[in-house]
Amino acid sequence: MEVCYGSSTHYFSWCWGVGKTVHGELPMYSKWRLAYARSNPIDTDNGYHPQNIFRLVLRSKWQNYTQQAYFRVDRHNASASPNRAASNGLLLFNRYQDGDNLYYAGVRVDGNAVIKKKKGGTYYTLASKKILPGTYDLTSTPTLIPKDMWIGLRSVVTNGVDGSVFLKLYTDIGKTGQWTLTAEAIDDGKSYGGAAIVSEGYGGIRTDFMDVSFNDYRMTAQ
Repeated sequence: MEVCYGSSTHYFSWCWGVGKTVHGELPMYSKWRLAYARSNPIDTDNGYHPQNIFRLVLRSKWQNYTQQAYFRVDRHNASASPNRAASNGLLLFNRYQDGDNLYYAGVRVDGNAVIKKKKGGTYYTLASKKILPGTYDLTSTPTLIPKDMWIGLRSVVTNGVDGSVFLKLYTDIGKTGQWTLTAEAIDDGKSYGGAAIVSEGYGGIRTDFMDVSFNDYRMTAQ
């Protein structure tokens, strides 16, 4: 029998090979609901939905690697937060130095696959491509990411000999086992906020304003 694990600190559970954010609301008098209500009441709906800003960062650092995970959106949270926007989505952190310096890649709620760089707190888009059908609208169609379907994301990050960084994003919509190169980019160290992030950093996962399940997470050195 597989043992189930849960973290009361971050509200991430792992059972039978599937990880999960909080699903639904925290109880009114939960100490964590009250803590989130104090620290970030706007994005967490007064602490009831901490999963609105789910961030999971590894403890080990990696430099050249492939990272992948499957995501399943179980519920979309139509929060009144002003930070619920087209840029939200299912994302993989790459070479995470801190909250202001990293790469990320994934699929946004507006149907675009993206590769982005955050340098000194400023975001730069390295690649963007529409891959999901439909027209995004914050109110009437707040997400184009299909619900109750496994969506695979795989990022590949490697250094070039000239100080550049090569980034690729692959997707597997529906968990078919067939990966498609969806977006790729080169950070030349000049065009996107200055020097590329060439040093090792943390991998990880980000999701926004959703109840999400995870499966088959892995990191592999290049």
